[in-house]
Amino acid sequence: MRTRVSTEDKLKERIKELTCLYNVSSYIANCNLYDLDPTFKAIAASLKEAILYSEEAFVELKLGDQHVYAGQRLEDQVFILSAIKVFNLPYGAIKIGYPKEKYNENVFLEEEKKLLKTLAAEIGNLIERKQIIDKEERTKRQMERADRLAILGEITAGIAHELNTPLANILGFSELLKERFAKDKVALQDLDKIMNSAIFSREVVKKLMFFSCEMPHQMELVNINPIITEAINLLQPSFSKKGLDCQLQFSEEDISFKVDAIQLTQVVFNLVINAIYFSPQNGKIVVDISNHAKEVVMIISDEGVGIPKEISEHIFNPFYTTKPVGEGSGLGLSVVHGIMKSHRGTIKHSANKPQGTIFTLTFPKL
Repeated sequence: MRTRVSTEDKLKERIKELTCLYNVSSYIANCNLYDLDPTFKAIAASLKEAILYSEEAFVELKLGDQHVYAGQRLEDQVFILSAIKVFNLPYGAIKIGYPKEKYNENVFLEEEKKLLKTLAAEIGNLIERKQIIDKEERTKRQMERADRLAILGEITAGIAHELNTPLANILGFSELLKERFAKDKVALQDLDKIMNSAIFSREVVKKLMFFSCEMPHQMELVNINPIITEAINLLQPSFSKKGLDCQLQFSEEDISFKVDAIQLTQVVFNLVINAIYFSPQNGKIVVDISNHAKEVVMIISDEGVGIPKEISEHIFNPFYTTKPVGEGSGLGLSVVHGIMKSHRGTIKHSANKPQGTIFTLTFPKL
């Protein structure tokens, strides 16, 4: 086993290590923060060249779920590693190693161990920079989206108020005409069609008012468990039709806070009906409600097609739908958004692995 290094070799190693540090600094300074893979690969390759027996060495960077290698990864190995921390929290590690059959633990130079720690710190700083920029961009998009939704809500509220009066007139005068044409069956049928259309339109207006937070609500301290259970039970025929397994979970038997029971039912209905629609045959839907000191969290997950990134910012807009024409009004999620806003809560969505969508709703305890 090779472990001894001459003074001349040590001097050569110092030059290799300094070269590595210079190269890594250059890679980081000129990296593309939106695509760090090439930078990590270059760092791994540069570190491999800086190791004493570089031809037989391997380098591994573990970065969250990502692994980057330089050299042949060995099952039976001797190695040293240094933790990569991001904002003082463990994130991954950087490792160098040799085949165990030829080397022992003493093969690593003290300078190599220091180099490893330095590179781990540099990589951690780089990831911190990326996360800061990503967070700033997400915050900016959220603020822009909130502004758009606020403006859209004001416009929607105005439209809803303007439509309410003519719809009421249509229904009122239709009732009067039905009395006038009581003996004319054809006219009565036509008037029924007019009234049904007006009632449907009024329901659309009501949903628009939910989105714009113009609907009054009755906040009462209630145990939400039976309310949600009843709502889920009413959807059992839809679950059975697609062979879906719906798992309803409560962290406690009594989860009570101030909420409008009818609007809570509306939230559960809209989200679970969407989950049913997009779920595959024999899929699984999970509705999980957990009670916390200051809030109640409801998580609804499915195994459907998921929400593509390019449309994720539009799904709460009124009349926006990915369903075929005639199968969705595009108001379900906008209604949920309005109800959550009126309850001072939040609704967020994320990807469900390996596929599907997770909606996370947070109700503050007022």
